[in-house]
Amino acid sequence: MIKAIVFDFDGVLADTEPLHLRAYQDVLAPLGLTLTRDEYYSRYLGFDDEGVFTALAEAHGFSLDRARLDSLIVEKGRVYDAFVEAGAVLYPGAAACIAAMARAFPLGIASGALRHEIQTILRATGLTNQFRFIVASGDTAASKPAPDPYRRAAELHGIEPGHCLAIEDSRWGIESAKAAGLSCVAITHTYPRDQLSSADAIVDSLAEFTPALVRALG
Repeated sequence: MIKAIVFDFDGVLADTEPLHLRAYQDVLAPLGLTLTRDEYYSRYLGFDDEGVFTALAEAHGFSLDRARLDSLIVEKGRVYDAFVEAGAVLYPGAAACIAAMARAFPLGIASGALRHEIQTILRATGLTNQFRFIVASGDTAASKPAPDPYRRAAELHGIEPGHCLAIEDSRWGIESAKAAGLSCVAITHTYPRDQLSSADAIVDSLAEFTPALVRALG
């Protein structure tokens, strides 16, 4: 039986991935690097900022010490926050989905985003109190696709991982949830169904992610 839900954030509840990409592009441009949409979505989506910049440094052969990495992360966060403040970013039906799920299950978030990025959107949309906790970038020793974020989420729910269900938009997120022992529903906000086949179920919109669906999977 499923007793608790863990939401990924970017790409599931908030349509922030295009904003993250634009922020990375703005920060990388002075370094003479171009990050295309195809490269970002195929190689880096699902990683936290440290993971993205570290992987880019390895792929493009530029030096990246701790100080430079921290500087890039701070600058990217500043640019991203400005984009978020410019307009609404929730997917259609997100607020209604959260409200329906919260009436049936305790809810948490496990995301590769920074905590303040998630909190900014939740506060702006009045959804903060719907979630018991946030597991954000830096809260675990390893980030997705490692299982650490979802293991921590199950701990914070106080429920065995096998009684928790995640909803994810990427194969990296699905890998993380399944490796931690959670069931997982995938949503096609970011990738087509054929790239999400390792999930226990696939939905095309948040309107389809209902307590009835969760109970059926359980």
